[in-house]
Amino acid sequence: MMDRLEIDIWSDVMCPWCAIGYTQFTQAVEQLEGEIAVETRFMPFELNPDMPREGKPQDRHLAEVYGRTMEQVEAMRAQMLDVAARSGFPMDYVGRGTVLGEPPEPMMWNTFDAHKLLRWALAGAGWEAQTRLKLALLRAHFQQRLNISDRAVLLDIAAAEGFDRATAGEALDDEALAIAVRLDEKRARDNGITSVPTFVVNGRYILQGANEPHVFRSALVKLASMDAAA
Repeated sequence: MMDRLEIDIWSDVMCPWCAIGYTQFTQAVEQLEGEIAVETRFMPFELNPDMPREGKPQDRHLAEVYGRTMEQVEAMRAQMLDVAARSGFPMDYVGRGTVLGEPPEPMMWNTFDAHKLLRWALAGAGWEAQTRLKLALLRAHFQQRLNISDRAVLLDIAAAEGFDRATAGEALDDEALAIAVRLDEKRARDNGITSVPTFVVNGRYILQGANEPHVFRSALVKLASMDAAA
């Protein structure tokens, strides 16, 4: 009988290490196909909950948060692009479609509405549909440089991934859904989750960070064995 793992992934759409970490995690899961069945759920974690709707230039934000010069920020960004490309999730600007114009300035956006959509997708369509939406949001932010705090952009992405646009709009207006997301975020804080990505396996084991695929693979094998013996 195949081992099964249910994994809650606490992450933010703005987080480059979340994109890199999930990419490397999925590579590990693919290597375990036929041995361990893995079901994932994306959980909300806002790195910058106070980010204004109009957003902030990424370089200025990083300079303020890390106390770096613009030259240091540019070096950080170059290193991140290299790591992302090697992980399998390149973050170079690809635009929308085949014609590239001048790349938009990399920005930081408020992600609360994106998290509302992700929770709505999970509840209504299941974890696989939620995963498709999450990946689309990551591509929209890192590769297409779209404003993922903008309602129309979010609805366009949802519709492109097969969700009903009108129903997605209702989800964005749903105050009960907003409260549910806030409660999920509080649950993360109450359980000591302070950085992302954080992978909570079967509700009791924690893996943190953007690990290499072989590290994820080894950990998942060990945790599946431990859980089966419990």
